[in-house]
Amino acid sequence: MTAIFALITLIGLFIIELVYFRIADRFNIIDKPNHRSSHTMVTIRGGGIVFTLAGLIFFFIFKFQYPYFILGLFLITLISFLDDIFTLNNKVRLSIHLLSVLLMFYQWQLFSLNWYWIPIALIFVIGTINAYNFMDGINGITGGYSLLAITTLYYINEKIILFTSSDLLIVIGLSLLVFNFFNFRRKAKCFAGDVGSVSIAFIIVFLIGQLILKTNNFNYILLLMFYGLDAVTTIIFRVIRKENIFEAHRSHFYQFLSNEKKWPHLVVVTIYILIQLIINSLIVIFIGSNLVSALFLILVSGILFLIIRFQMEGSNRLLKLKNND
Repeated sequence: MTAIFALITLIGLFIIELVYFRIADRFNIIDKPNHRSSHTMVTIRGGGIVFTLAGLIFFFIFKFQYPYFILGLFLITLISFLDDIFTLNNKVRLSIHLLSVLLMFYQWQLFSLNWYWIPIALIFVIGTINAYNFMDGINGITGGYSLLAITTLYYINEKIILFTSSDLLIVIGLSLLVFNFFNFRRKAKCFAGDVGSVSIAFIIVFLIGQLILKTNNFNYILLLMFYGLDAVTTIIFRVIRKENIFEAHRSHFYQFLSNEKKWPHLVVVTIYILIQLIINSLIVIFIGSNLVSALFLILVSGILFLIIRFQMEGSNRLLKLKNND
């Protein structure tokens, strides 16, 4: 992709996002703050639709690559967008999610491998998409964290091993720049919505899956490790407190920092991005495919994260007191 074409694409995506704002305002696609919210102003919802539109632009301009993945992305985006507006029946939503994931598997050619890879991949994909959705709770976190993931994947694709289309990575990266322009700020112009968090998770999982299948190196899952630490430990603490883990909540560590400690959203997001950047650098430069080193990184990071959570949140909040937010 030439620099001129990238600039044209960036401007085009910027215009598309502005057009969506007008549509969202016209049809009242907004997010009103409630007792579980981390924001206090009425804000346009669904700005993350630009990620899928970028994927479609890539598909139609760059020789219709990855058709099954793009179809899956379109379906999961459509059902998430409708769910953002109407709140659909869970069976309908989950059925489309499953179909989209199976289309991703077909694009990966996963069905040609031994059968046991299917349930393993299902757990990884569905778990990651849900974690991404749950972690989308403050300004900048989805856009900033995802931009780091795409940037890292682009570096790997260009400098280490070619595993996907660089044009796809660039177009998605440009869509993240556009979204961050409106979201990575103290008073966000728009939120990603389920349509955004689910679609960008779907895209990043697809790309990481391609990388893993190309290299047979499962350590690349750790490119999302800090999200994973927050999501997994939060689920464990909620189980210990006998809470329904499927109900909306404000129990994540990033939510504690922004809601209870009153840290600015962008400060919290910057911390998360910097920590994940350190992890990514260790994976790319030092760890590589060394499983022992990767497990050591997980162990040390997990212990440090738990210590910090207990020090800052306290054992009563984490283990005993039911969340009343």
